[in-house]
Amino acid sequence: METNLTKCFESALQASRELVKLSPGQINGLLLKLADAAEASADRILIENKKDLDRMDPADPKYDRLKLTKARIEAIASDIRNVAALPSPLGRILFQEQLPNGLRLKRISVPFGVIGIIFEARPNVTFDVFSLCIKSGNAVILKGGSDASCSNEAIAGLIREVLASLEVDVNALTLLPPSREATTALLQARGYVDLIIPRGSQALIDHVREHAKIPVIETGAGICHTYFDADGDLEVGRKVVHNAKTRRVSVCNSLDCLIMHKDRMADLPYLVGLMPANEVEIFADPDAFKALSGNYPAHLLHPANDESFGTEFLSYKMAVKTVSSLGEALEHIAHYGSKHSEAIISANRKTLDEFLLSVDAAAVYANASTAFTDGAQFGLGAEIGISTQKLHARGPMALEEITTYKWVVEGEGQIRK
Repeated sequence: METNLTKCFESALQASRELVKLSPGQINGLLLKLADAAEASADRILIENKKDLDRMDPADPKYDRLKLTKARIEAIASDIRNVAALPSPLGRILFQEQLPNGLRLKRISVPFGVIGIIFEARPNVTFDVFSLCIKSGNAVILKGGSDASCSNEAIAGLIREVLASLEVDVNALTLLPPSREATTALLQARGYVDLIIPRGSQALIDHVREHAKIPVIETGAGICHTYFDADGDLEVGRKVVHNAKTRRVSVCNSLDCLIMHKDRMADLPYLVGLMPANEVEIFADPDAFKALSGNYPAHLLHPANDESFGTEFLSYKMAVKTVSSLGEALEHIAHYGSKHSEAIISANRKTLDEFLLSVDAAAVYANASTAFTDGAQFGLGAEIGISTQKLHARGPMALEEITTYKWVVEGEGQIRK
């Protein structure tokens, strides 16, 4: 581990020990000042963001994630203010009891300490992650990709300016160089970093999981399905499927595969009838291809192959799979899904209940768009990622999920025999 990186980790650890001394009022005041500073510095941030955008092909699925606008910065500032308005997650009494020997036990929520975030081409993460970490008393070490280096440096610099102005240790936020060496050092920073959260491609997540020497929470790929049942409402399905696919294609909660019950195949052209306006390419299995031929623009319709299913497209592309039963739909999701977000469109209560019970995913929807899998939409203020694993946290992770707990034991001189 390079000496300079070791010093970064040591400084972050020291900052984390100071953060626990800040009052909720101090933390909230810091966040509100940061929100104002983000809006006031929008032009400065956008200049640096353009440098990153100019290096990337606009056709790259990462381009939309990389792109910042004044409207997006205003939305980020709004999310920061929302986090400031939330109750503090620290010091909550999770359990308390007095033992027969008079000892008083409490289990209370506390910060992890230092959290490392490795992410790709998502400069908004710098704001989101910092606001959640500072609210929960954690120092954060960020390792962004080279694609967003200029944007990340501008945002991290602004955050550190706000910290310094309030005499809070600027090492509460550390931005590492966008190098592989920095990634390796962070993954091996035992004794300094308490938790690693990767945000990005499946390849990045796999690399982190395989090489980290400290605990990892996986924010996995979002291979999302919507099953249109034999009893599905066509108008509900039409707007939900369109929203799930086209609202923002570069995010992990966007629709990748529409599963159609064979008894409703005649309705497929209408169900996807809003898609051509967005130039959505459809990769259809034989039954779906037959139903769409002549009813969907030929240049946007393709036969599906094995790679069409189980793919996170992150673009204006979508697969269609035909099934003959709910059970077959569940099997398809179990085989190809990533345990992120899955949805069903149906008016049959029994079918809905079976789907919601059976699907193994962090978020399961009935007659609603998977686009809602988001910390802000769930009322969490913002999110640090969407966990697809089952240990510690699952789904959108926010303040509660980046705290742990400790036992506090008080007595009057009790000793154990």
